Amino acid sequence: MSLLSISNSVKAETPKVFKLVAGNGQQWYRGNMHTHSHWSDGDDYLDNIALWYRDHGYQFLVFTDHNVLANSMKWVDIEKTKGGQKAFDKLIKNFPEQTETREQEGIKQVRLQTYAEIEKRFNDPGKYLLIQGEEISDRFQKFPIHMNVSNIKDLITPRGGESVAETIQNNVNAVVTQRERSGQPMIIHLNHPNFGYAVTAEDLMRVVGDKFFEVYNGHPGVHNSGDEQHASTERIWDIVLTRRLAEFELPVMYGIAVDDGHNYHNIPSRASEPGRGWVVVLADELTPTSLIESLEAGQFYASSGVGLQKIESTQKKLTIEIDAVAGEDYTTEFIGTRSGYDATSMPVLDKEGQPLLLTRRYSNDIGEVLKMVQGTTAEYEYEGDEIYVRARVTSNAKHPNPSEVDDLKSAWIQPIVLKESNTP
Repeated sequence: MSLLSISNSVKAETPKVFKLVAGNGQQWYRGNMHTHSHWSDGDDYLDNIALWYRDHGYQFLVFTDHNVLANSMKWVDIEKTKGGQKAFDKLIKNFPEQTETREQEGIKQVRLQTYAEIEKRFNDPGKYLLIQGEEISDRFQKFPIHMNVSNIKDLITPRGGESVAETIQNNVNAVVTQRERSGQPMIIHLNHPNFGYAVTAEDLMRVVGDKFFEVYNGHPGVHNSGDEQHASTERIWDIVLTRRLAEFELPVMYGIAVDDGHNYHNIPSRASEPGRGWVVVLADELTPTSLIESLEAGQFYASSGVGLQKIESTQKKLTIEIDAVAGEDYTTEFIGTRSGYDATSMPVLDKEGQPLLLTRRYSNDIGEVLKMVQGTTAEYEYEGDEIYVRARVTSNAKHPNPSEVDDLKSAWIQPIVLKESNTP
């Protein structure tokens, strides 16, 4: 069945029943799905970046340079790369035998290794996996609209559109078409909605074919927390979830955490660096197909530093067990929207009283904190009128190299849908 096919029927159901815990052939795999290199605007080579993630405890990494795939012969002037001599010195130190150089009119150049070459050298079955991706970098008027594709087969050029929402949908459609034509599993997700404050909840809530967006992005310029005028990414998530599930009969929207790494040489700093946000996926094996199947089934959590041991939903309750770190205290907030919520909203106005193109203001019924629990285990008993329930676990420990100053280490548990559409 086409990924664009959406059933129009919605019914009340018992909570989704599952148990996410390592064992019985399944493992937790940590990965980053947003990475930049010298192939676009990153300041390091694919080789060095792959090595950094492998050596820092990741099991998979998706390369997502802007509107390009690393699959061609490309020579660059060493001094003109964003990483300059520092990145090259690191490359020579780490990979002396694989590095190819030449001189052109007295200028020293290096050949960028392709994804296929890097994959062949780094992929280690069951231990470490590189995945080819692309950041489709589009825009509508002044608004940047970026979307990442994981496990892409062929380059997708930005599709454009007559609005922000249409631009998003056109790019999603291009990915869905490639997936269906090629038979290769791939997923698309919306990047940093508050980058340039480009994407509102209203833009995202009607998109068909995309079930993922970045609730946490490690780039320091993407405004995860919003401000007085602009909704935070978590607020956008709750608005989108509520209206998709309760009003538009569309599937759940999952929230992922990513690095959006561009800078790799002066860690930690306030640049856009690796190690800030990631997903942890429970999968049968470390392959693109298995990871994508688990992601699409919601068998993962997003993190900026908090680890989980178990997430379990029965017909009666949701239970979370935290992989506690000595000396840290944890607060779990169960968040959701109940049936019968106040659906009214108001536009955000400028100084002249004119509406701005921003996420509208909704009642506190949407995305309310249903329960708060202290400790390393947290439970929430379903009351039966929730449309969805998700959870956020927050440590009292600060992130060692945060997206926003004073960010605390956190984890985001995916929504449990109590009233869902009959989707493919």
